[in-house]
Amino acid sequence: MIEEIRIRDLGVIADATLALGPGFSVVTGETGAGKTMVLSALGLLMGARSDAGAVRLGAKNASAEALLRVEPNGPAAQRAVEAGGELETDDDGGAAGLILARTVNSDGRSRAYVGGRSAPAGVLAEVGEKLVVVHGQSDQLRLRSAAAQREALDKFGGAELRDALASYQTTYRRWRQVAAELETLRNAERDRLREAESLQAALEEIDTVDPQPDEDETLKAEAMKLGNVEELRTAAAAAHQALVSGEFPETGDAITLVDAAKRQLEAVGAHDAELASLAERLAEVGYILADISTELAGYAASVDSEGPERLAEVEARRADLNVLIRKYAPSINEVIEWSATGRARLDEISGDSDRIERLQEETVALEAQLGAEAQVLSGVRVAAAEVLAARVSGELAALAMPDAKLIIDVVAGGAPGPLGTDEVSFSLQPHAGSAPRPLGKGASGGELSRVMLAIEVVLAAVDPVPTFVFDEVDAGVGGKAAVEIGRRLAMLAQHVQVVVVTHLPQVAAFASHHIRVTKSRAADGGFTASDVEVLPESERVRELARMLAGQEESASAQAHAEELLLDAARTAAR
Repeated sequence: MIEEIRIRDLGVIADATLALGPGFSVVTGETGAGKTMVLSALGLLMGARSDAGAVRLGAKNASAEALLRVEPNGPAAQRAVEAGGELETDDDGGAAGLILARTVNSDGRSRAYVGGRSAPAGVLAEVGEKLVVVHGQSDQLRLRSAAAQREALDKFGGAELRDALASYQTTYRRWRQVAAELETLRNAERDRLREAESLQAALEEIDTVDPQPDEDETLKAEAMKLGNVEELRTAAAAAHQALVSGEFPETGDAITLVDAAKRQLEAVGAHDAELASLAERLAEVGYILADISTELAGYAASVDSEGPERLAEVEARRADLNVLIRKYAPSINEVIEWSATGRARLDEISGDSDRIERLQEETVALEAQLGAEAQVLSGVRVAAAEVLAARVSGELAALAMPDAKLIIDVVAGGAPGPLGTDEVSFSLQPHAGSAPRPLGKGASGGELSRVMLAIEVVLAAVDPVPTFVFDEVDAGVGGKAAVEIGRRLAMLAQHVQVVVVTHLPQVAAFASHHIRVTKSRAADGGFTASDVEVLPESERVRELARMLAGQEESASAQAHAEELLLDAARTAAR
């Protein structure tokens, strides 16, 4: 909702502040007083193209600023925050304040501000379209696009249409998912066949070699041993002789010397427990030396038995393993791991044919289900379109367009999309027998505003926008039709904020807030500036009298104005 608008040096308005409240606000004034400048200010704040000609003569720039109340978590507030703007939040967590501003220099350049931060004019348009709708010119038509018309119809259709659409969309998403997976598998079929052949050959090569865990390291150690067999045999024999032979005649071999030392200590061990303990330890050393001697003798014998034949076998096996390592992984353990992964992948690829067949069957089933649900959705839309068209046509009859009809076409059978297979279009048949025309074409500004008023009145409860602005809504009408226009604007204002520029007192009488634009003249009678003010109740009668008879001081005109206000209050209460 717009809470306040400030206009400076825009057209004929030097400086004006409009305090707008909820409900129905009307803007009146003499012809040429500058009523349209209020709409021009709103247009600038909604991202409209700037015009240097709108800057007041002699001023450097013009500016428009508005304070709006928005839902803190609503799309408009979120877009403003995304653009770097700030919201003025209340302590109670209710509606937040959002300031939109625009300046236009005399050279035509402009600057836009959202929430106190500079932003492109396009951001103003993105924020504004969620907050304010202006009706009066075809390029400002809220429902000008097929997408907007379809969305409005779907909201009007209520829970039944919403449920039908949700069911269709669930099936549509699954259908798209299955179709995408199927297309991916089909497109990659040749690549998969090549991958399968490559994997099969690799796994056969690995299986032929049949590597064992850690085999490369084991064979490496064995090759090292076999390559130095003579040195190893000589060392083992020398060590064995040192332990058991008489190669050291002066002192004897190691086992004999240890045994002699043990006997010496055992002889006196009864006299000293410490020496007895050392004797026991020497006995253990003797046992260990004897074991080592035995193992050395066996090692030397085994080395003698392993000849060049075994070394050749080991090197041949290592060569086979190295081929696998060069091709598939840095080590044999990793080669074995790669083969396990490759085998699983080969199984997966081999199963793709079955997957393709299953997905094809599911696609056929989903297409049938999607077609059935699309028909249900179309049927619900057609029924909703008939009701909506009838209600809007009824409103048009009361708005001095008795022969006009809104025609809503729902054409089914298109390609399935996320919102169904229907094309929805709104058309206006202005007279019986005339060809229906798309909204915004073939209608005057006043007729178009009345058509949109009729639509908005019907849609207000299900598809509201916070603020509606109507210009020329009463053009070319008067009398009873003007009263009906005023009454319907008041009805719409029960749901949203409504601002109307009018010259008809019958319409103005229904307003809850009355804004008057007055022009002041120079001493020579030339037009100089306009002032904007919100009228108190006591001034409304004078303004309505001026609109009725051009004589705000006329007692009869004021009596008629008071009667209009009373009749409007009674009519609105019905």
